[in-house]
Parts: sequence; structure tokens; C-alpha cells
Amino acid sequence: MKGRDAHACLAVVLYEGVEPIDVGGTIGVISMARRVLPNLSDVVVAQTAGPVRLAGGLVVWASHGFDDAPETDATIVCGGPGWNAAAREPAMTRFLNGRTSGTLASVCTGAMILAEAGCLDGRKATTRRARAGAEPISPLAVMASDHTRISALTALVVDDGVVTGGGVSLAIDLTLYLIGTIYGDDARDEIATMIEYDRAFAANRAALGIIRGQSGAVTA
Repeated sequence: MKGRDAHACLAVVLYEGVEPIDVGGTIGVISMARRVLPNLSDVVVAQTAGPVRLAGGLVVWASHGFDDAPETDATIVCGGPGWNAAAREPAMTRFLNGRTSGTLASVCTGAMILAEAGCLDGRKATTRRARAGAEPISPLAVMASDHTRISALTALVVDDGVVTGGGVSLAIDLTLYLIGTIYGDDARDEIATMIEYDRAFAANRAALGIIRGQSGAVTA
């Protein structure tokens, strides 16, 4: 566990069609967390450095491309309606399989990209459990039917070597969880309180649980 003044860096992976709430739930939480953890940083990564158009038209600047992305304490793949195209992109698969240090993680349908890349084979995982718009079934149901080597579970967070989080606003919970694994639960909980999410974080853990390891132990 790192001390509060120690440096850590989280990479957030974007692509065309990421849902903006996933950016707020990751980069936004990290930004606020720096009030407590002054040497926590983030890097925004896309296939190529430069502008990335998100769902709804918001444009975000990626500071790094896949070829020059630094190694980090964690790499978080965001979700959104562009996930299907991103999952079929060979450069994305190569990048994810080439990460050699830190924790590989996802929020929302970012897990579907990890699944397509083979990063979740033989593991437990979660993703968004509800349908959105014209989707015939939920991404979690797609994971269960199309990726039979993955044990698809309803959960807040599943930490089975690769860390996957639930959908949409639960990006906040996944980011808090990762911060807790790096800096400890006290720092995590202080950040949750500071962003006025402590009650929601506790309620989500109680309702959905955090599943850890091959044993499938569930904690709140």
C-alpha cells in the first residue's frame, strides 16, 4: 500500500463513442482525489494522441497514443456505444494485451472490449447489467452468451486479476475501488465523502457486492 504522498498514475483509455459519464466517473474522480492524494495523476490514452469525439459530440484530448502510452499503476478502459467498433480494432487488442505492469480494469462496457481481447478468459467479470435504448439484451447478457470462457456476474466490482466494474455511474465506484487498492481504504473513503458519494458507495456495495478472486468471495 502506498503512502498518501506517493506517486501513482492511472491510464484512462478512450475511443470514438465513449460515454462522457465514464470520463467523469474516472478522470473526474481522479481530479478530485488529488485534494487528498497530491501525487495521484492520470493519462488519457487513445489509439492516436489528439482529439477523441465522445458519444453526444463532446471532444476530449488524448495526451498519448497506444504506441507511446506509459506504464501505469492501472489502465481503465471506458465504455459507451462505440465499444463494439473499438473491440474489433486490432490496435486496441494489441495495446491491452501488451500492458506489462499495473492493473487492467474497465468501467461499464469497457469490459466488452477486454472480453474481445481475451483479457477476461477464465475469469469472473461484470459489465452494465441493464439494456440501453434499442439494445435487444444487456451487455452482461451478451458477455454471458458470447464469451463462454468468462463467468459473467452481476456485481458492483469484480476483482479477478483484471478488475471490471458495473455500468454508467458505477464508473465512480470502480475508480474509488482502484484508488483503495493503491492507497488504502481510509484514503478511498475520505475521497468518497469529499465528492459526496459516501452513502451511494456504501449502498451500492451493499446491494451489488464486490467479488474478489477465484473464490468469488463477496464483500460490501
